Amino acid sequence: MNDNLIIAGKSYSSRLLVGTGKYKDFAETQAAVEASGAEIITIAIRRSNIGQNPNEPSLLEILPPSKYTLLPNTAGCYSAEDAVRTLRLARELLDDHRLVKLEVLGDPQSLYPNVTETLSAAKTLVAEGFDVMVYTSDDPIIAQQLADIGCCAIMPLASLIGSGMGILNPWNLQLIMDRVKVPVIVDAGVGTASDAAIAMELGCQGVLMNTAIAAAQNPVLMAEAMKKGVEAGRAAYLAGRMPKKFYSASPSSPTTGMIGSVRS
Repeated sequence: MNDNLIIAGKSYSSRLLVGTGKYKDFAETQAAVEASGAEIITIAIRRSNIGQNPNEPSLLEILPPSKYTLLPNTAGCYSAEDAVRTLRLARELLDDHRLVKLEVLGDPQSLYPNVTETLSAAKTLVAEGFDVMVYTSDDPIIAQQLADIGCCAIMPLASLIGSGMGILNPWNLQLIMDRVKVPVIVDAGVGTASDAAIAMELGCQGVLMNTAIAAAQNPVLMAEAMKKGVEAGRAAYLAGRMPKKFYSASPSSPTTGMIGSVRS
């Protein structure tokens, strides 16, 4: 079955997107990304070297653009101005690359998104021809506004960045999916494979994560688990779960024609 994720007109077989930070070294980063099966990988421009520091090892040496779709992000930006400047730099470093992840944070403690600054940056970036995947709160009104601006994917948090708390408000995620016509991808808060599966079972079109894999005791094994969780959740969503019935017993085996039963 052809069930690919479409982002900005491009098709991807994997619905898992992964970050490249917080690993102990480049070897672990490469192994985890490969185990995840992800095709889109995020790179924090302010924290990763992709050529701006010519005397340091480049992340692109182990994760080449010929193999992966790079998703430069604005992690560490707290204003629209900083976010726009950072992604303009990424576009120059990556030969007019247009697919980006926008995130504008509200404070360094919670890393909760500043939606006012996010909206401002999104308007500027879309007007300049960027394909903007945007990290935001789980507010369905803000999500709709970002979609109306022209963002190519809406990426609401499941819970706070790096918390591993999982999906705290599935109802708001459902409201967002009901309102917007572009892909909805859960970004932030996933802690383990079951969280990823639940996101996909809800109908989200993808999951993005970094800390859940990088901070695991065995990141490579967790990356493989996340891959399977996303795949299982998507398959369950497409299959359509049985209805929930409170105290409505229904045997899974036939009750007629049983051995010892009396036939009329």
